[in-house]
Amino acid sequence: MRKLFIGVISAVAVSAGALVVGGERDAQACGGCFHPPPGPTENPSMVTAHRMILSVSSQQTTLYDQIKYTGNPKDFAWVLPINGSAKVGLSADVVFTTLGSMTESSVSPPPMNCPLPPDSCSQNYAEDRGAPTASGAGGSSSGGSGGVALDSGVVVTHQEQVGPYETVQLHASDPSALNTWLGDHGYVIPSDVQPIISAYVGEHYDFLALKLAPNQGVSAMRPVRVTTAGGSPVLPLRMVAAGTGATVGITLWVIAEGRYEPQNFPTFQVKADDLIWDWKTSSSNFTQLRADKTAASNGRGWETENSTDLSQGQISNTILQGSSPGSSSGGVGNVDYVGIDAGADGGPGESPNQVRQDDLDTLFAGMKGGGTVRVTRLRSDLAHAALAADLVLQASSDQSALPLVRQVTKEANEPICPIYQGCDVVGQGPRSQAQAAAASNKGRESFSCATASKSSTGTVVYSALLGLAAIALVRSRRRSNKR
Repeated sequence: MRKLFIGVISAVAVSAGALVVGGERDAQACGGCFHPPPGPTENPSMVTAHRMILSVSSQQTTLYDQIKYTGNPKDFAWVLPINGSAKVGLSADVVFTTLGSMTESSVSPPPMNCPLPPDSCSQNYAEDRGAPTASGAGGSSSGGSGGVALDSGVVVTHQEQVGPYETVQLHASDPSALNTWLGDHGYVIPSDVQPIISAYVGEHYDFLALKLAPNQGVSAMRPVRVTTAGGSPVLPLRMVAAGTGATVGITLWVIAEGRYEPQNFPTFQVKADDLIWDWKTSSSNFTQLRADKTAASNGRGWETENSTDLSQGQISNTILQGSSPGSSSGGVGNVDYVGIDAGADGGPGESPNQVRQDDLDTLFAGMKGGGTVRVTRLRSDLAHAALAADLVLQASSDQSALPLVRQVTKEANEPICPIYQGCDVVGQGPRSQAQAAAASNKGRESFSCATASKSSTGTVVYSALLGLAAIALVRSRRRSNKR
C-alpha cells in the first residue's frame, strides 16, 4: 500500500503595512513554498522554521503547517504531494498556540538547600528552600471536480476557492508537463525542486496547489487545514526543502490514540538524568545537549520532547474560547510565533467559533469521543541534506508517557544563600559559606532572638527570690513576736 502524504498551508494574518523586508514573520505555506526571485532592493524570502500539527486516526490524517520566514510572503505559493483527493478548509491559529502552551517542556532546578535560621527564631522560613520552577529549557467552495484536462499531461481533478485561496488538485503522468503547468499558472518552481516534483510524479502521487486569489493581499491570509483519507502519515520533507536554508527547525505535534515516532530518522531524548543545573548562570545544559545529539545525528535526529495524555475537553474549551496562553519565553528551544487576531480567523459564511468547531471535529476525527488523546511533541533542527527523504511516522513500540517537566538533580557551582547571625540575615554568599556560618551559630542565640526569653526568665527568677525573701521575713518576725 502506498504511503499517504498530508499537508497544509497555515497562514498568520500580517497586515501589508506591517511587513518589513528582511524581518521574520509567520506565514502559512508548505509542502513546497515557491516565490519569485527578490527585486533589487529586497532580501530573498527564506523559510527558517515550521510548526506542524498532525492528527492521525485509522479514518483520516490531517496536517496543519505554520512557517516562520524572512522576507515578504505575498508571492508565496504552495504545492503539496497527496495520495488521492484532499479536503481543504480554513483553520484557526489558536489551535497552534493551545497545543504549544499545553505541551511546553520546562526544566526545574534542584533544591537550593540553603541553611535555615536557628530553631529558636520565631521567623517563618520557606520550607522548600528552593528556587521556583524555572524554564530553561472550512471554506466556501466555488468550484468542483470533473477531471478536466487543461493542459496535455495534466488533469485538474478538483478546484475550488477556500476563503481567500485558490486551490487546485492535479494529476499528472508527465513530470515536464506538470512543471510547465505550474509555471504557467503562477507557481515559480526553482530548478533544484523540479527533479523532486518529477520523482513524486514517478511515484504516482497527485498534487494540491494553493495560492492567494487575485486582489487578496497578505492581510487576507488565514490558516488552512488539509485532510486525506487513511492513517499512514508521511511528511513530504523533500518538498519542504523548497525555500529553506542550510537548516530548518521543525516542531511537530502528533495527536492520536497513542505515541508516535519517526520510522526512518534517528530519534533521541534529553533526559532529566543527563541535565546539570548551573547556579552561576541559572540555566541548565539542555540546549547544549540537544545541539550535541543533533550534531551526532548529522542533522537528521528528531527529539521526542514529551508525550502526554490530554483531555479532549480541555483542548476543545481552550480553542473555543478564542485565545490561549502565550508560550513561556523560558521554554526549552521554542521558536516564537505571533498568532492572528482571535476574532479574525473566520472565513466567508463562517464565524470564528464555527471555524474552531470545524477544527475540533477534524482534530479528533476517528478517535474515542470525550476522552483523552495522546499528544506527542517532536522537534528537529534538520540539515538541508536531511530533507532528501520524506519523514515516515509510526506508532511507537514504547507507549509510556514522557513528562513535560524535567527535574534536575545534578548541579554545578553553588547557589547564593542568606547568611544568618542568630536570627538576623547579615549578608549572602555561596551555600558552603552559609552552611559554615550556620554551624558556628549552632547552640548560640543572638541578642535579638534571646533577649525576650532571657528577660522573661530573669524576671521569673527575680520574682521568685523576692517571694522567698518575703516569706523568710514574715517567719522571722513571727519568731521574734513569740519570743
